Amino acid sequence: MSDWLKDKTAVVPIDFGDQSEMAIDSALEILGDPGKITVLHVAPDLAVIEPGIMWGEISDESRETHLKEAFAKRFADPKYAGLKFDVRFGDAGHGIAKYAQTHDAGMVIMPSHGRTGFDHLLIGSVAERVIRYAHCPVLVLRK
Repeated sequence: MSDWLKDKTAVVPIDFGDQSEMAIDSALEILGDPGKITVLHVAPDLAVIEPGIMWGEISDESRETHLKEAFAKRFADPKYAGLKFDVRFGDAGHGIAKYAQTHDAGMVIMPSHGRTGFDHLLIGSVAERVIRYAHCPVLVLRK
């Protein structure tokens, strides 16, 4: 491990998709210490007009609880013991970059869906926004 990363943490953003586990495994391989890794999920804000919001059934607190339970269930394997998990709400690209800066992360290690063409133009790339706004190096993992 490089000296510049020795006392830093890495942020590993996940969307609970197929590449999430690969990103976490890569971070474990690079850092060797699960205690230095924070897995982050940035969930989109819900519109005020969505039924669950209007009737008070859904809150950011309930969403965060649900996401933390989903993380604990999906990553229950002992090799993931010691990982930290956090949730933020808002735009994923900006949220990841801001979280990394606020928590003085040494790097961001993230998967890329590798969208091209119209899908890329329509949806944009979270990885591109993180690279643009992050204060630290960003390692983008491709399939």
